[in-house]
Amino acid sequence: MRLLHTSDWHLGRSFHGVGMLDAQRGFVDQLVARVEELSVDIVLIAGDVYDRALPGVDVVGLLDDALVRLTGAGARVVLTSGNHDSAIRLGFASRLMERGGVHLRTRLAELDTPLMIPLGDQPEDDRSPALAIYGIPWLEPRLVADHFGVETASHFEVTRAATDRIRADLASRSTSRNVHSVVLAHTFASGGISSDSERDLSIGGVGAVPLDLFAGFSYTALGHLHGRQALSPEVRYSGSPLAYSFSEAQHQKGGWLIDVDESGVTSVEPVHWEAPRKLAVLRGTITELLESDHHAWAEDAYCQVTLTDAQRPAQAMERLRARFPDTLVLGFDPEGAPPSAKVSYSSRLAEAEDDLSVCCGFLEHVRGREPDDAERSVLAEALETVRLQGVSL
Repeated sequence: MRLLHTSDWHLGRSFHGVGMLDAQRGFVDQLVARVEELSVDIVLIAGDVYDRALPGVDVVGLLDDALVRLTGAGARVVLTSGNHDSAIRLGFASRLMERGGVHLRTRLAELDTPLMIPLGDQPEDDRSPALAIYGIPWLEPRLVADHFGVETASHFEVTRAATDRIRADLASRSTSRNVHSVVLAHTFASGGISSDSERDLSIGGVGAVPLDLFAGFSYTALGHLHGRQALSPEVRYSGSPLAYSFSEAQHQKGGWLIDVDESGVTSVEPVHWEAPRKLAVLRGTITELLESDHHAWAEDAYCQVTLTDAQRPAQAMERLRARFPDTLVLGFDPEGAPPSAKVSYSSRLAEAEDDLSVCCGFLEHVRGREPDDAERSVLAEALETVRLQGVSL
């Protein structure tokens, strides 16, 4: 039995204002190709299928297309809801979809109802080896604490209650047969490395849950963190298939390929997704960035640029985009800036000698660069026009 662990598709998300639906279609193409190439039996999607609770029509259409193509390639799909999804909407028609090989686990009542799959060549019966796949939907502590009967609405307590229910069901199925287990969960587990593109889960309780809550399961397929990582041999994040923040510029996107037989999990290997565009995080003076051959590789990348000029260059974004057309984020961190650049605006205002100094000081404060002679002249002319019209400043 071969499984492919994915999560955090975030269909419909944009990247600093750039739509990503075409890039997400490209990921689906890669996913279907790998399913066929590697003879994957089951695709796991551990939450955050959509980026928002009310996805657009074209976004829903992309998920529909993905599920049709994956099942058409011979794989079943097990899908849980994440904190970005609407569990009710995502779980619509789940019983009907199960007939087509798509198994949705978005309801609390179904988290301890596994998909049972026979293992080995023996005839299927109640004594043959099997794999049980459980899906824990996203658990918002404040909303589910009463359902689980826990006194404290925390991520730890509700996740412990959920995994306890799964263990109880697993124990009942293991009395007469050898049953291995895979659990999908969308949560922040202790030891995970986060990125800038993930939504904080700490509202409503302590965010991280300890790894020992997943002890005893053959494999735990986690979602939420966008970097692929192994917290232990049995507990892993697949990460998002695409980069959704510049903090992920160094990520190698992919998933995990898991092989299971009668003895349990026999191997876990990484699977890679090709990125549609490179990400570049650039830092330096505007002259160095525009002239150095060292940055030629970033000319066709999405760029985040931090300028270190002592004074903010004029028309910085326009000049940068002449070389790096897809500069999406521009920041300033002046090195060697004059002491005046660190003076608060209120202090600058208190020290102003006249109206022109107030205007020039404001301009310098908001853009990080002193006005030049031409700009000072324009400001002086405007102030004189106001004075002659008898307007009190």
